[in-house]
Amino acid sequence: MNLRLAACIMAGPLLIADPVTFNKDIAPIMFKNCASCHRPGESAPFSLLSYDDVKKHARQIATVTKIRYMPPWLPDPGPARFADERRLSDDQIHLIQRWVEDGAVEGRAADLPPVPKFTAGWQLGEPDLVLTLPKIYTLRPDGPNVYRNFIFSFPLAGTRYVRALEIRPGNRRVVHHANLLIDRKRTSRWRDGRDGQPGFAGMDLKIEASLNDPESHFLFWKPGSAVTREPDGMAFALEQGTDLVLNMHLQPSGKPEAIEPSLGLYFTKEGPRLRPLLVQLENDGALDIPPGDTDFTVSDDFTLPVDVDVLGVYPHAHYLGKDVEGTATLPNGDRKPLIHIRHWDLNWQAVYRYREPLFLPKGAAISMRWVYDNSSGNPANPNHPPKRVTGGDQATDEMGHLWLQLLPRGPGDQRTVIQEALMRKRLRRDANDFTAHFNLGGILEAKGDRDGALREWREAVRIRPRDEVALNTLGVFLQLEDKSDEAEARYRSALDARPDYPDAHYNLANLLLAREKPDEAIPHLREAIRLQPDDAKARTVLEEALETRAHQLAKSGKVKEAGADFRELAGLKPDDSDAWTNLGVALAMQGELAEAKTVFERAMQLNPGNTTARKNLDRVRDLLGRPSAIR
Repeated sequence: MNLRLAACIMAGPLLIADPVTFNKDIAPIMFKNCASCHRPGESAPFSLLSYDDVKKHARQIATVTKIRYMPPWLPDPGPARFADERRLSDDQIHLIQRWVEDGAVEGRAADLPPVPKFTAGWQLGEPDLVLTLPKIYTLRPDGPNVYRNFIFSFPLAGTRYVRALEIRPGNRRVVHHANLLIDRKRTSRWRDGRDGQPGFAGMDLKIEASLNDPESHFLFWKPGSAVTREPDGMAFALEQGTDLVLNMHLQPSGKPEAIEPSLGLYFTKEGPRLRPLLVQLENDGALDIPPGDTDFTVSDDFTLPVDVDVLGVYPHAHYLGKDVEGTATLPNGDRKPLIHIRHWDLNWQAVYRYREPLFLPKGAAISMRWVYDNSSGNPANPNHPPKRVTGGDQATDEMGHLWLQLLPRGPGDQRTVIQEALMRKRLRRDANDFTAHFNLGGILEAKGDRDGALREWREAVRIRPRDEVALNTLGVFLQLEDKSDEAEARYRSALDARPDYPDAHYNLANLLLAREKPDEAIPHLREAIRLQPDDAKARTVLEEALETRAHQLAKSGKVKEAGADFRELAGLKPDDSDAWTNLGVALAMQGELAEAKTVFERAMQLNPGNTTARKNLDRVRDLLGRPSAIR
């Protein structure tokens, strides 16, 4: 036995692995992959910036990294690399396991790398403009997750170009993620504050937007995310009066929480030269997932009509999503992986930007495949026991989307080519696709195909006869085509479907004014302004309509009715000397001399050079038996 042992020892030296220590092996992993969230003031529940911090949670760290729950990086590794990847290698995971098993040794102080330094405050320095909410939102202490939308109005005159935008959630501990949408038509503002708190509820927000809006950018925040600067030539434009809608996912903490989000905008003088496009693969109409089904699958694909570069990808589903795969099949049959997530987790959804753009030639087919698990074995399933789930906008419904940010190549604006091909592809799959008909109508109208646009919008209304946006859009087009009777009917149908739709009130009022029906038009303008108090166009039209009607009433001897209109005008234009003068004249004609005097004095205060107000004030004072005080 001794001889055998000796022979074994003589055969070669026994290799003993170097001990794994925090300072040499574990700290670099923590600092690079975990510290951006696990530090004071950030969203993670504890810090991981020191040996004591990490040792305290060592076994927990070993567990969550082994199952790849942390760091939260969902995509599988693939040939296309993403920017800011936070994926641990198998060797790094093994090092953490060994360190914990060996007693979590600290190691030599000389081996400890510098603790990372993070930028305090705004990551890119002080922004050119900071937008805040006028009122704090209070998150309830308990209950299910909250999805809330907050509206920020862009206040600067003219057009500004945004090269970077930072979303600051205001209370990182309870904000799961947030994404920003640009609402140029201010179609969401009417919903703001209706329940007594800032913003309005909703998980998946729909914004009315021009199909040719160049600002197809991913504006997204999640814990630990870095601020993304737009590439050179891809700044996006904002005009005064544009609304920015921040869609936030909030998680109650057990006590009331103040939510004070803010937006930091960084400008450049360079307007956009490159105009990306967001293309959505989806098949929500096929989502009808039986209870207990563990492998329900939906798919979609689209053949590119032009050459493109793919800049980023954003997969989206709700709680039943399990596996998502995005691929491109090239014209020669080769397959190029775009993204693959085998273990979807809504709590860690994100936008993934490629380190380098992926070129796809014309004729390449991009494809999406989503798999869902509606069984009781899915820990994220919100229904116990499971129940049938269909496509929809609520958290308990499902979605299956894959958004791709494409930058078309070629002369001119190739985005419309892609958009039209995408809508026609959707209609080949489903001739009753409301969104495809509606969007195709806008594309054809922009191309000058008015007959085609009218046909598509009529189809959209046929499919959804009570969709107020489609009815209003069709009404506008019919009015431009001198089909005013049908246009009026469409506006009234839109208001029947949604009485508080300000755009339909405004458009119907304009049509009625064109038909010389101010008595019918003015109430709709008043309602449009009540719903949107900062609607300058509606206010201007109302002022003009009231003034025209008031003068007509006065000429026809209906002085009292004219006075009512002039009084409303003075309220709308409190700093307009002429408006007060007209009100004063109407009051004097009714014999209300004392009030007329006060009104003329107000007109003179606003404009001492108003000779009409001066003369009328003198006349009223004479009638009241008082000497004139103004010469």
